[in-house]
Amino acid sequence: MRRKTIPLNQRKLDYLFIVFFIINFFFITYMVDLEQLVIADPSNFKYPIWPPVWMVNLVHWYGRTFDPVLMARPAWWRATIWIDSLFFGPFYAIAVYAFIKGKDWIRFGTIVWGSVMLTNVTIIMFEEINGEHASPDLAHVWLANLGWVIIPIMIMIRMWRSVYPFTVEEGNAPIK
Repeated sequence: MRRKTIPLNQRKLDYLFIVFFIINFFFITYMVDLEQLVIADPSNFKYPIWPPVWMVNLVHWYGRTFDPVLMARPAWWRATIWIDSLFFGPFYAIAVYAFIKGKDWIRFGTIVWGSVMLTNVTIIMFEEINGEHASPDLAHVWLANLGWVIIPIMIMIRMWRSVYPFTVEEGNAPIK
């Protein structure tokens, strides 16, 4: 039987996910994270062409104030940043399209993304709690990272419920 897409305006929660993907694509992955790849040593560097100076300064302020591991940039940390830049960034762009258009094929990739994101955030938060570069303000860092725990869980629940998260059989009423 043929399937028809449930209109986006009937999938209200998907608006949250789309905004999350857009923010992560433009702001987090290709500004905040990219800064950590183009500046190896934040104590001795020249400002790169990208990200902008204001973003570099913001990332360094946040790292010095709340998040020492961001400034230390150990190898395992840089690995999570490379995962974000090489895999999550393109995923966010594709996911924005798929969620807006209601493309069921994004389901598997979304579950993989959510699983890897939760793994990365768990590893990072263990360091923040009691690692070599533990945060001096754990509450602030937890609040700053809460979205990368809650949203992946929400999306995985949304995608797990049905093989066809965005469509219904023609003739059936859309699920609200």
